[in-house]
Amino acid sequence: MYYVLNSMKILMLTPYLPYPLVSGGQIRTYNLLKALSAKHDITLFALIKDESEREHLSELKKYCSKIILFKRTRHPFVLRNILLAGFTAYPFVVTRNLPLGMAAAIQKELSSSTYDLIHAETFYMMPNIPETKIPIILAEQTIEYLGYQDYMKKANPLLRPLLAIDVAKIKYWERFYWKKADKLITMSEDDKQFIEKELGVKINISVVANGVDLAYFSAVKKKLPKDPTVLFVGTFKWLPNKEAVEEIVTKIWPLIKQKLPYAKLKIVGFSPTQRIQSFAVDPSIEMLGAIKDIRTAFATSHMLLAPIRSGKGTRYKVLEAMITGTPVVATPLAAEGIDLTHEKNVLIAESVAELARESVRLLKNHKLQQFLGEAGRILVERSYSWEGITRDLDAVYQEFKHNDKK
Repeated sequence: MYYVLNSMKILMLTPYLPYPLVSGGQIRTYNLLKALSAKHDITLFALIKDESEREHLSELKKYCSKIILFKRTRHPFVLRNILLAGFTAYPFVVTRNLPLGMAAAIQKELSSSTYDLIHAETFYMMPNIPETKIPIILAEQTIEYLGYQDYMKKANPLLRPLLAIDVAKIKYWERFYWKKADKLITMSEDDKQFIEKELGVKINISVVANGVDLAYFSAVKKKLPKDPTVLFVGTFKWLPNKEAVEEIVTKIWPLIKQKLPYAKLKIVGFSPTQRIQSFAVDPSIEMLGAIKDIRTAFATSHMLLAPIRSGKGTRYKVLEAMITGTPVVATPLAAEGIDLTHEKNVLIAESVAELARESVRLLKNHKLQQFLGEAGRILVERSYSWEGITRDLDAVYQEFKHNDKK
């Protein structure tokens, strides 16, 4: 059981409903809500894209004293968002997350109840917060403008000038809210150092990493198939995951197959595009899409391959693989933010050829699989449990218990 010394009344703002556990953001927020609610009184203001999401409220009501939902657009490029992005200083990622009535509802809530703290997940929720003396904590799960910048560079050349303007807006407002918040939370020390270097000044930043439900993922034991099996996991609404699976199938997998003709590749994740689904025409590739229990994918795979090359933050796929005893081959960026060391608890490689070579070496060496699998499991148990992560977040909360701006 998790305990805190001082109970606080917290208003939490999220750009998604923190259930079901589909995306990394949902996983993080749900587990933090679950642990923090033991002592804190939490009101949740969340955005939804579809009314059907309301069916999940019963799960969240266990942990929140009040939940208020607001409808955002399902797709970013609708007329309202285009006009707001075109005729205001805000980028699309902000205008999409500015639902009608939310700012007024937050103002009313702050006027009618006494809050100790406002906790905003992602910078693009910040414009919904009215001027207030209540301390504001901003949690940045990733550094948004970097992802959009990568997308812009790879987009149709005719669209790049427009996208470049939007990226510049994202960068401006992200930096603006980093400085405006009373406290900034990053997922890793790497992200913290990046932001401090980016701003050129020291600001109030704490690292509160991502975690794993140890009991849940440890409950399923390995049932490895005869054929060497590689796993890729990722939500395919996120561009870095689309790029990673494309690289695996078109560049890395052919090299692995040359050395291991009977190897199998499993692709798991929500919202696969038609392009990603088409990879399954290769009989060595199994496209599972969204599966009911992700643990079964880890249990039946010899290794996880994570060639992530853009985006910031820590990767749930890596932490979840390690707690299940599944060894990992990853790019340096995929391993960033986790206390990983090449050959000690992970295999790290950069180029396509190196990633393929390390994968083949791992798949051929059962002792190495066992060694890395056990080392990864021990690391996650020691440093990345939600109980420990929640203690870190509560320590940040307690800084403001009697130290607000009133």
